[in-house]
Amino acid sequence: MSETRTLAVDLDGALADTGPLWQAWLDAVASVLDVDVAALPTDRGAAAAVLDERAGNWRALLERFCEERVAVYVRRDPATSEALRALAAGGWEIAIVTDAPEPLARLVLAQIGADRRVSHLETGTDAVERLRAELSSEPVVVTRRDELLALAVRAS
Repeated sequence: MSETRTLAVDLDGALADTGPLWQAWLDAVASVLDVDVAALPTDRGAAAAVLDERAGNWRALLERFCEERVAVYVRRDPATSEALRALAAGGWEIAIVTDAPEPLARLVLAQIGADRRVSHLETGTDAVERLRAELSSEPVVVTRRDELLALAVRAS
């Protein structure tokens, strides 16, 4: 029996730029949350920690905002969709890593049609390191779209 190969894919680097959706949400809630959103850390995991301390319901607000607007900010890319399909069919276990908060990441994955191929989702600061601690073997880490496409070609 062969060992399962795990691929850790950086959501923003390889699949979809979630930054504009995050920024749009920050702009929209700036007057609602009791937080200076301009002063939040640029690392979204660190920003989430600040929001957890100061704005208890921010995750629900983010999820609702993203549900209503994700299609405006994120588009499915046929080449990356095919690469994920081919890799999953070839026996790769696909994990997604991102500093984005979980509600945003989950909705983006659904929007691009990748959610059904994902076995792990690690969000926030140090997502790759937490994934590594969870797995029994070292994942192959892909941080860019071209790396994902090249790996899919080599694996087929």
